[in-house]
Amino acid sequence: MRLPYRSIDKKNVLLRRENQKNNINHKAMKRILIVGASGQIGSELTPAFRKIYGSDNVVASDLIYPLRPELADAGPSVKIDATKAQDIADAVKKFNIDTIFNLAAILSAKAELNPMLGWNVGIGALLNCLEVAREYNTAVFTPSSIGAFGPETPHDGTPQDTIQRPKTIYGVTKVTGELLSDYYHKRFGVDTRSVRFPGIISNVTLPGGGTTDYAVEIYYAAIKEGKFTCPLKEGTLMDMMYMPDAIHAICQLMEADPSKLIHRNSFNITAMSFGPETIYAEIKKHIPDFTMTYDVDPLKQGIADSWPNYMDDSAARSEWNWKPEYDLQSMTVDMLKVLKERFNK
Repeated sequence: MRLPYRSIDKKNVLLRRENQKNNINHKAMKRILIVGASGQIGSELTPAFRKIYGSDNVVASDLIYPLRPELADAGPSVKIDATKAQDIADAVKKFNIDTIFNLAAILSAKAELNPMLGWNVGIGALLNCLEVAREYNTAVFTPSSIGAFGPETPHDGTPQDTIQRPKTIYGVTKVTGELLSDYYHKRFGVDTRSVRFPGIISNVTLPGGGTTDYAVEIYYAAIKEGKFTCPLKEGTLMDMMYMPDAIHAICQLMEADPSKLIHRNSFNITAMSFGPETIYAEIKKHIPDFTMTYDVDPLKQGIADSWPNYMDDSAARSEWNWKPEYDLQSMTVDMLKVLKERFNK
């Protein structure tokens, strides 16, 4: 895990800080490495970024290798164990990377079953990316989450800056990640940026063990079976976002002028907040025979109850003009359309 890093070059650190003040380092991303490209976000971020920045300029990586054909065949790829710093450094050198997207993580419910794995992946991978970024002068994006908040956090209109005492190992890794990223920015001048994602709803990637995954599963169940058993109780409000908005947010933040950023790690962002009964009612408008029952999972319910009902994302809106395009109604129309077409094929 250790790299033969040089000792801290104080002159280089001071120069980076001065360049940031003068906005010299503000440049568009050109050579991108996506760590965890096969995951929920990475599997959609990778092809989206290849369309924006060019297929040859976006390197997909994951521990499971070779990657799926749709990722491996459309651009460069490499095997990376994110808990091994040398793997990341080798890729950065080989492909002349200027921006690392660290998407390696174990999701909330799954991490509770194996806390050590959640910590080793969540923090081990991040520290490696930050150290490689310090050594090779790259930018780093690492997503945080609503899981970074806890029961003591104000649940309604959760402020950008507020108390964060999560009760899950997933949340602990996210808070630690925010602090580490801010530290590397202030101490070494590394360009670190992040957002606190709400639950992300995708029409491409299947659920992977997150507390908010019911909001993805319900669409699949509605089309395939016409019925759904919800693991959360009625009235459980949580922030959500459609994947196209999540990808747009990542790109927009990383391209933002750093001189405009008061915050960096991490920005609250959201698009909608609803409970199970609300998303069920919206789907039922399009599939009238759809039914839903409840079978509450105590683990998931406990996690959900500790998270915000909805976040205040005014800092992101004012500092880099964040604005989502999808609400529950428009997302539902698109989700059902895409999934129906897929299942019909």
